[in-house]
Amino acid sequence: MASAAEQLAANLNFSAFSKATELKKRIWFTLGALLVYRLGTYIPLPGIDPAALAQVFQQQQSGILGVFDMFAGGAVGRMAIFALAIMPYISASIIIQLMTSVSPHLAQLKKEGEQGRKQINQYTRYGTVVLATLQAYGIAIGLEGAGNVVNDPGIFFRATTVITLVGGTVFLMWLGEQITSRGVGNGISLIIFSGIVAELPRALAGTLELGRQGAISTGIILFLAVMVIAVIMGIVFVERAQRRLLVQYPKRQVGNKLYGGDSSHLPLKLNTAGVIPPIFASSLLLLPITIANFTAGQGPDWLNTVTALLGHGQPLYMAFYAAGIIFFAFFYTAIVFNPADTADNLKKYGGFIPGIRPGQRTAEYIDYVLTRLTVLGALYLTIVCLLPEILISQYSVPFYFGGTSLLIVVSVTMDTVSQVQSHLLAHQYEGLIKKSKLRGAKR
Repeated sequence: MASAAEQLAANLNFSAFSKATELKKRIWFTLGALLVYRLGTYIPLPGIDPAALAQVFQQQQSGILGVFDMFAGGAVGRMAIFALAIMPYISASIIIQLMTSVSPHLAQLKKEGEQGRKQINQYTRYGTVVLATLQAYGIAIGLEGAGNVVNDPGIFFRATTVITLVGGTVFLMWLGEQITSRGVGNGISLIIFSGIVAELPRALAGTLELGRQGAISTGIILFLAVMVIAVIMGIVFVERAQRRLLVQYPKRQVGNKLYGGDSSHLPLKLNTAGVIPPIFASSLLLLPITIANFTAGQGPDWLNTVTALLGHGQPLYMAFYAAGIIFFAFFYTAIVFNPADTADNLKKYGGFIPGIRPGQRTAEYIDYVLTRLTVLGALYLTIVCLLPEILISQYSVPFYFGGTSLLIVVSVTMDTVSQVQSHLLAHQYEGLIKKSKLRGAKR
């Protein structure tokens, strides 16, 4: 029998949406904040020659700059004030998560609930400023050495570039937090999502133009459309997939009454690591290409050889890319999910998995199940990311059809839709409570 929440979800319609005033305000706030972000991606840094920058970026977009430009919504190619986007914040968050497994202080803060989470968030903000400052200074040095891109190189240009880029990243970090608290969905994820989606029309136009010129056949374009739909369906299916471990709570007697005896589930996602593994793997593999592009082919012979072997579609690139995705899938899952802590929490509140002894044996069983789920999740990520890479190398399909971008777009869309449904459910519950109060007052 369907639960009350499922029955309410089945009855959701546009009339319920039109009555949810608070939800509409949140949606309008989210759209306004994302519009501000998109406007900022078109405001260039001071002292930059746009024509020379476009020429240099055309040579560099096959490297790691192309990845950053995708997440920044084209701001890197225009060298806008939001060129760093939100990537320093994501890097700082990952570093803090890694540090929680090493630092006893951070591990203790993680267990302190809301107060500890606020302190960890503060450390993440400090780390974001430090990383953004280092990256901004590196960009300033790189721009000065990239030919005639900078009109007046020197200490003043470096200072203004660092201040502008760091200020842009801090503003986006604040904007993302405001979207999370006052809007709908996760603000940081929505900023990345909007940057990718904003560049999709240009990628589609480029694909159709290649078809018109005869570079890509009509059959390949139709196959590409079918493949994208199939990949999206596969991503939705896998991202919603869970392995639910039955957890039983024993009965306890208080006076003459028995309490407890309930059962619940411990959900384990098939893809616990999310989109982190392909991002890390692609960034590491694109570093040699970026360095070789900056040296304009004048670097050591071994660097040029490595660059040629790690080109898109090359067997060595595919092998290292798959190995990197699998490694980071296991590594990041081990960081974000600790079976021992989960087993201790179950034991603390009296829960147990039927047939498994509480404590160490429960932790081993959870780790056993999680390891096998991670194998399937890593294979899924590898397939999703390698299939577009083959199409990119063989048929010059635009980079935005890559597996990482589709993973982000689909995952963020699912999360945002679920939050919209939660707000609608809450609104309907409030309506039912008000009606019951009115009926009680009439009686």
